[in-house]
Amino acid sequence: MSPDVDVLLERARSWVAQDPDPRTRAELEQLVADVLSDGDASLVADLADRFHGTLEFGTAGLRGALGAGPNRMNRVVVLRAAAGLAAYLRDQGHAGGSVVIGYDARHNSDVFARDTAEVMTGAGFTAWVMPRALPTPLLAFAIRELGSVAGIMVTASHNPPQDNGYKVYLGDGSQIVSPADSEISRHISAVGTLDAVPRGSAGTTLGEDIVDHYLDTVAGLAGDGPRDLDIVYTPLHGVGATSVVQVLETAGFSAPRVVAEQELPDPAFPTVGFPNPEEPGAMDLALALAERTGADLVVANDPDADRCAAAVPGLQGWQMLRGDEVGALLAHRLLSTGKQGTYATSIVSSSLLGKLAAAADQRHEETLTGFKWISRVDDLAFGYEEALGYCVDPEHVRDKDGVSALLVLCELAAELKAEGRSLLDVLDDIATEHGLHATGQVSVRVDDLAVIADAMQRLRAAPPQTLGGLSVETSEDLRDGVAGLPPTDGLRYRLAEGGRVIVRPSGTEPKIKCYLEVVVPVEPSGGVPAARIVAAGRLDAIGADIRAAAGLGAH
Repeated sequence: MSPDVDVLLERARSWVAQDPDPRTRAELEQLVADVLSDGDASLVADLADRFHGTLEFGTAGLRGALGAGPNRMNRVVVLRAAAGLAAYLRDQGHAGGSVVIGYDARHNSDVFARDTAEVMTGAGFTAWVMPRALPTPLLAFAIRELGSVAGIMVTASHNPPQDNGYKVYLGDGSQIVSPADSEISRHISAVGTLDAVPRGSAGTTLGEDIVDHYLDTVAGLAGDGPRDLDIVYTPLHGVGATSVVQVLETAGFSAPRVVAEQELPDPAFPTVGFPNPEEPGAMDLALALAERTGADLVVANDPDADRCAAAVPGLQGWQMLRGDEVGALLAHRLLSTGKQGTYATSIVSSSLLGKLAAAADQRHEETLTGFKWISRVDDLAFGYEEALGYCVDPEHVRDKDGVSALLVLCELAAELKAEGRSLLDVLDDIATEHGLHATGQVSVRVDDLAVIADAMQRLRAAPPQTLGGLSVETSEDLRDGVAGLPPTDGLRYRLAEGGRVIVRPSGTEPKIKCYLEVVVPVEPSGGVPAARIVAAGRLDAIGADIRAAAGLGAH
């Protein structure tokens, strides 16, 4: 064996010695034995990857593939993260406070939640543990409701089945932002061996009353309008089904038709390649059920139910609504009911929200990507981002909430149905008044993260002068911090005629994303259909040009 491999093997043996999980211990012991027996390069590479640094704790907390080693999600990493968080909270003057811990139905989520509770009680905190696998927004709700100093949600949201994650909230009910992330990370690095971390009881399991209080609060968002709506719903094998059905029924709707194959939580996500409503094929079973039953609306959550997707019947069959379209519909609904305050969205989402807010004489604000920023906007009335995240009730949940957004969308659809209209009609009305704001995305998943770094460097070295035939009027490097926004790794190009492109690495997945927008006036002669044709052509052309400029190749 080479000296480098010997070092890896020694690190692996040290890890096994402290790992409390027999499964990951056995996994790593077998890998070590296999490396020693034949030294296959792929086995050595696997071992090296597991010990290539530590799973980074950032503003999304932790997220990664399950497995043994510091560069994976496992009990050792979680125990150290919990100990570091406890030390941070003590330093912030919160010693002795309560911490709420929630979890979804992914592999090991309940185990990671229990480990976290034991570390928190061992550090002198009160640990409140959710009664079962439940939606992420319920955790965000409980933090504020119980007056806790922090909350932890064990979830990987819509990531692939082999992943899990660890999302941290502070006492305001919002996800952590800088500098809290780096300070927590510093405390995690200072944690010694696990046998020196005090472990207490598994905390106190909350009763179902906290769940019912959240669901009643969500249902209370609905008014007294029509309720005749045939709904198809899928939780995509996640934890949303019981919550959504109860909310809809409490609000006066008939129970939705739930996609049977995807109704129960299943960490293997057997019917979908990626458990994300945005991914091709994920909604096929729901759309097929809607087609068979003649439903009015399809709605979906991602596995931890903090996102909401929708599909509607159109002239060419069922069609998915883009996140920006759902965002515009929810904003329209809330503005029409007179909800006052700031309407906020992220810089990668459509600029249409600003026009809707201005027309209603309400404030508008743009933030960096992520609800950790949107939720902190002063006097927030509504916040959304194009990745299917919506906050319609910031008074109670300072985060995206797929359950409450779903209810508000269903209420709007039912009222429109009673008028003989549809969600698509409202989108056409908005386009006629403000111009058609069409958005698209170029999203490239990579196996090698260097591809993302190379693409960003290429664009910085040679910014494009035109995209899709539209001149690039301004080019901004978001690393420098622009328009009052904190620095972030991204590029923004403002195009002629209201167009826009933003390029950034994904914060949660190995992807580079390019967010595209064009604005096309709706002319009386051709109406919205003609504008959509023009917009589609422009988006295709812009997408092809930004791919080429970034060196990402064709589709």
